[in-house]
Amino acid sequence: MVKLARFLNDFKKQVFLGPLFKLIEAIFELIIPIIMAKVIDVGVKNGDEGYVLKMGGILVLLYVVGLCSTLVCQRFAAQASQGVGTKIRDQLYAHIMRFSHAEIDKFGSQTLVTRLTADVNQIQLAVAMLIRLVVRAPFLVIGSIIVSMFIDLSLSSVFLVMAPVVAFVTWLIMSRSVPYYKTLQKKLDKVSLLTGETLSGARVIRAFSKQKSESEKAYAATDDYRKTAMRVERLATLLNPLTFMLLNFATIAVIWFGGYRVDSGTFTQGELVAFVNYLSQIALALMVVANLVVIFTKASASAARINEVFETAPSITDGPGAQTKANADAPVLCFEHVFHSYGGEDSLSDIDFTVLPGQTIGIIGGTGSGKSTLINLIPRFYDVSSGKVLVNGVDVREYKLDELRQKVSIVPQHTVLFNGTVESNLRLRDEHASLEDLEQALAVSQSKEFVDALPGRLSAPINEGGKNLSGGQKQRLTIARALVAQPEILILDDATRALDYSTDAKLRQALATKQGLQALILVSQRAASIRHADQIFVLDDGKIVGSGTHESLLASCPVYHEICKSQSILEEEVK
Repeated sequence: MVKLARFLNDFKKQVFLGPLFKLIEAIFELIIPIIMAKVIDVGVKNGDEGYVLKMGGILVLLYVVGLCSTLVCQRFAAQASQGVGTKIRDQLYAHIMRFSHAEIDKFGSQTLVTRLTADVNQIQLAVAMLIRLVVRAPFLVIGSIIVSMFIDLSLSSVFLVMAPVVAFVTWLIMSRSVPYYKTLQKKLDKVSLLTGETLSGARVIRAFSKQKSESEKAYAATDDYRKTAMRVERLATLLNPLTFMLLNFATIAVIWFGGYRVDSGTFTQGELVAFVNYLSQIALALMVVANLVVIFTKASASAARINEVFETAPSITDGPGAQTKANADAPVLCFEHVFHSYGGEDSLSDIDFTVLPGQTIGIIGGTGSGKSTLINLIPRFYDVSSGKVLVNGVDVREYKLDELRQKVSIVPQHTVLFNGTVESNLRLRDEHASLEDLEQALAVSQSKEFVDALPGRLSAPINEGGKNLSGGQKQRLTIARALVAQPEILILDDATRALDYSTDAKLRQALATKQGLQALILVSQRAASIRHADQIFVLDDGKIVGSGTHESLLASCPVYHEICKSQSILEEEVK
């Protein structure tokens, strides 16, 4: 929690004035029992109606001023809590956006969503309670004890005994329930992850008739969360009954001993009523403190999870900038003995090749052969474990990330379109791209025909994930988006698998003549998509096991030969 206190700096006024106004209300609450005692002992006892009305007017005034003070405090608390929550969420989101794929993989997208939402909400609640109750509750406890001691020192000993006992009970229960809160947050992450996977994969689940088994998994996760939550609640719910029990015992003691004092004439009825009121204030304030302990315990667990994200430095950061170092005569792209590993296991081993200006490169291999990993090293979604990846003769680690990704555009396997319009999706990389650039990108990507058919063309709506488009349309639109950025290197990671052969061929032909494009890298499991490439690299188990043209690889590379054979590509050549 302390590490997040910096977010309160912009709300110092609210943090100072909010508790101050609440303190004013608490002072009035301490005065009210004294006035009520006077009403009983003077006004009621003597039948002085004027005195009762005067004191009643003062009570109403105190209530009104107290209400106004509370409303002002509530406003300050809302401003500070919402402001702090917004600042944390904004900075946390910006920090996550700087993460490489490695950090995203480490945390998992669902737990990051939970930390951005549920955990930040818990901090907001803690800030609101900090302003509204942290000063008020202890002040009422201490103030009630002090005022009662001034009224009658001997009878106030009941308060001095009850307060430490209630505090001990609170500590005892909280010390046993606190460890469960961190566990509870982790199990909430698991529920969120399972829910996200189930919803995103709903079509697959229905296709394989796995609704029952997935429902059982969801039930198991939510039931596990419920059981942990119930353990916490069983402990936490002991607070109120035990506190009220102690309050009732203390009330009985005050009335019992106070009654004797009233009978003996050493204590007044009004003072006895005031004592009971102060006793109630102490008990209720201690219950508030107990609830604050619960809130701040949850907030502490949430703060630790948020700080874990903040303290995780992005493994991939800007280089010093290499714009002036780029060598126009150097190869467009060069891998120099590159190795990469996930969790200590090599995913790429000794990758070494060069791409010259104007070349179209094909990369092919089976599932898990390392194709996607290889191309993710070019725009630095991951960094190499050893070796170098050079663009225009400069190590990619020396570029500023924005500069590098201006040169390199990648279209991933899984199409990602955002809720908006055709135009807003095309302008994702360059908001200031001209209409001419957009139209050219649509033409090259073979998207123009279907976009022209959409109502409103560029202003046509795109649903979340592009659900109102076909698979081929989504792929062509993501390719158009990549082309709007005017990249020097365009990478298509199996991004044409939903296209028919005719459209695929037209796309490749248009890309080959695209002005400004220095290199085209086609990644595919479909040999027909890369057979016309100038150079084809065959990957198997993270290694390049063959390189050359389609014809040369058919003769020299058994892995490529087998891929083509399994896909019935040029069967007469395979024979």
